[in-house]
Amino acid sequence: MRIQETAVYRGPHYYSARPMVRIRLDLERLEEWPSHRLPHFTDRLLVALPGLETHGCSYHAPGGFVRRLREGTWLGHVIEHVALELQVLAGVRVTRGKTRSVKGAPGVYDMLYAYETEGLAKAAGRLALLLVDSLLPGDLRGVTGLEKVAPPLAGSVETPLDLNRAIGVLRDLARRESLGPSTKALVDEARRRGIPVQRLDDQSLIQFGYGARRKLIRASITGETSHIAVETAGDKALTKRLLAAAGVPVPRGAVVRTADEAVKEAQRLTGPVVIKPQDGNHGRGVNLGLEGETAVRWGFDQARQHGRRVLVEEQFSGRDHRILVVDGEVVAVAERVPAQVIGDGRSTVAQLIEAANRDPRRGQGHQNVMTRIAVNEHLEEMLVRAGLDLQAVPADGAVVQLRATANLSTGGSAIDRTAEIHPDNAGIARRAALTVGLDVAGIDFLAPDIRRSVRETGGGVIEVNAAPGLRMHLAPSEGQPRDVARPILARLIPRGQRARIPIVAITGTNGKSTVGRMAAAIFKAHGRTVGLTNTSGVYVGDELVKAADASGPKSARMVLRDPTVDIAVLETARGGILREGLAFDRCDVGMVLNVTADHLGLKGIETLEDLVKVKSVVTESVGRRGVSVLNADDPMTLRLARHAGGRVAYFTLNGGTDLSPMLQKHVAEGGLLAAREPSVRGGELVLYDGERRTVVMSADEIPATLSGLATFNIANALAALLAGHAQGVPAETMARALRGFRSGFEDNPGRLNLHETHGFKVIVDYAHNPAALRAIGDLIEGLRPRIGKAIGVVSIPGDRRDGDIREMGEIAAGLFDDLVFRERPDGRGRTPGSVVALLSEGALSTGFPPGRLHRILSEPDAVDQGLRLASAGDLVMIFPTSVEKVWRQVESYRPTVSRDGQAQTNLGGVVA
Repeated sequence: MRIQETAVYRGPHYYSARPMVRIRLDLERLEEWPSHRLPHFTDRLLVALPGLETHGCSYHAPGGFVRRLREGTWLGHVIEHVALELQVLAGVRVTRGKTRSVKGAPGVYDMLYAYETEGLAKAAGRLALLLVDSLLPGDLRGVTGLEKVAPPLAGSVETPLDLNRAIGVLRDLARRESLGPSTKALVDEARRRGIPVQRLDDQSLIQFGYGARRKLIRASITGETSHIAVETAGDKALTKRLLAAAGVPVPRGAVVRTADEAVKEAQRLTGPVVIKPQDGNHGRGVNLGLEGETAVRWGFDQARQHGRRVLVEEQFSGRDHRILVVDGEVVAVAERVPAQVIGDGRSTVAQLIEAANRDPRRGQGHQNVMTRIAVNEHLEEMLVRAGLDLQAVPADGAVVQLRATANLSTGGSAIDRTAEIHPDNAGIARRAALTVGLDVAGIDFLAPDIRRSVRETGGGVIEVNAAPGLRMHLAPSEGQPRDVARPILARLIPRGQRARIPIVAITGTNGKSTVGRMAAAIFKAHGRTVGLTNTSGVYVGDELVKAADASGPKSARMVLRDPTVDIAVLETARGGILREGLAFDRCDVGMVLNVTADHLGLKGIETLEDLVKVKSVVTESVGRRGVSVLNADDPMTLRLARHAGGRVAYFTLNGGTDLSPMLQKHVAEGGLLAAREPSVRGGELVLYDGERRTVVMSADEIPATLSGLATFNIANALAALLAGHAQGVPAETMARALRGFRSGFEDNPGRLNLHETHGFKVIVDYAHNPAALRAIGDLIEGLRPRIGKAIGVVSIPGDRRDGDIREMGEIAAGLFDDLVFRERPDGRGRTPGSVVALLSEGALSTGFPPGRLHRILSEPDAVDQGLRLASAGDLVMIFPTSVEKVWRQVESYRPTVSRDGQAQTNLGGVVA
């Protein structure tokens, strides 16, 4: 087998709406060996991974996948299921996958499977390939290209393959990458509510929502949590003083710095004492029930390891409880039981601990319901104080306490007591949280009986904790689980409050950048802070945040994370969709401007139908209340209407009496349409929405249309009007914005940028495919009465098909009087001169005069030649690669001037 390529999709993509890993696999000789032809393959696979017997596959019932194996299925499909099962064995529940043959490539398959964390998913894919390969007959074994999937698994488990150890490596990876239970509960609740989630680091920093409506959490610390409150809760002595002043019962005690001071304070207090670090957490360095100088000094030394200042305080009697307070209300109560084992009269303490740790509910760290009990110095000291050691055999039924504190992180367990708490105790917990100022607080509360008021029984608040763990409430060892994530998220994002900002996603072969800038201008005029991405960069408001080709998902995420952006306008190019999918789960306006033959033959996109499917990812991601905007003048785009999300809107240059029957029916049925209708001023731009017809403006009022001659910019304006209308922008506001929209380099670089100070016109435009060049041709024809010669400096990216390059040359020959063909600096995989040769071949095939055709590879030299060919009144059209450099070259160019002040051209010393 050979791995051809891989991809990780983080949003809706070409193959599915859900995040997935894709591995393109060439089975080579194994195409002739489906599973039923491989001796003992299925039986050996099921012995290795018995969980595969539960996979339903296409039969949608347990055993369905085994049935497919015995009937015969190809190994790409097998590896997909194995990759899913390996993730399940690592502790991550995923079930979705698909495997499809690649069109026109026999034996090549796209294998896709769902994931939660990327590192684990890729490692599972690598192990799945290795495992299946290991089960094949010797002469069929061998996988190449594994490095494209994931790096080798740690621990030398691959050669020879040790499956059990390899699965252990996956489990370790899952523990490192997975969210903790508190964060995961909040993330799950957000997803249930349809709130977008982004993980901002490899720990627990999470963004809910987008842009100006975003909210942050880190575990149970929220973006609304007061820093002062967190600092206060971390200072246990200060917290006690504040709570005591507020009437909250707290234990007496003092902060000490030396063991002698600790002994002195313990002698002052009556009864056993608690010694702990002043600013510790998770029960580290905390010891209870200390009496006598030796025990106190030991307790001080333990606490001192976790902080410079140590707190000695009286010990309240009673059971340990954690009360969770959210927004001033008690939402859950758990009794915490310290780690312990119960003797059976036969087993040693060490054996009892080992048995307890085999409980599947226990795990490392905070990932499971309970934590494994670790044997350490603290545990052994607890045994010594009880007159035991690890080899002691406790009597049958004897309870052996292994920890002084009841923290779950040290092996404790939890019992839900939410329904039992006395109102007085709940009121004390609320007062404690409010006094410290925490929006989410964990109150450590000691009470002999939580059902009775501590004002009668004694007891009270021991600590107030910021960032309290939630797992004891989400999944207690005993009692009813409590959905504590819901009130926390409701505090952060109340129900009914939007967490999303509007997203306008724009795709198509041509016009994306201009439509994006027009839409941004419209929203800015409406008072919105716009986040805009396009091939020039990332913009927030009027600021260029990053100069780059920013038409992919990485740049879109930059905008969606910006806390000042309240509407996002995102150019969404084909490449980013194919590489990793969309940056969002759904959008409010999805636009497909046109679909023409560009970028074909790349990334498996061979036909226009394939390209339509790529573009459809945008409109299929439009939300139920959103709008899909389609070009009614483009037959390929019209195909998207059937599966487009939200309300479908069309734009057309053929309005009025030329309106098609389909669009007439659409309008009659209350549909949304933007149309150019005939008039003496380049046409009127009209919006139809149900029975309402609104004339927005005349086309020639938009400077970027060059008095209505640039019809492609009229179409772009119609699309932008639909985006604005969909977001409730009044027609007069949209008209005002477009009246100020020019095609200058500073406003819209590389898009119909006009320069007129050399005595002739220069237009710099990024048209780089046949469809864009044809659209420019309509403009040139409109300008013909006003210009002399038309000179074109033309190129096309080298990764286009030979036929596309020749077609570009043919079209150029029909538009220009003089041609300068050049190449891109990178060549896109072609040898120098080959693109120019194909362009020339296309132009000359039309009968274009060879003497008027110039072949110059360098872009600066080609631009210079094009400018030198121009005389007064001519038009030079330059289609650049390096837009800014070419524009600066045009600005700095100085033509030769004749005695009568007219621009002339100097060719090889001859004045022409």
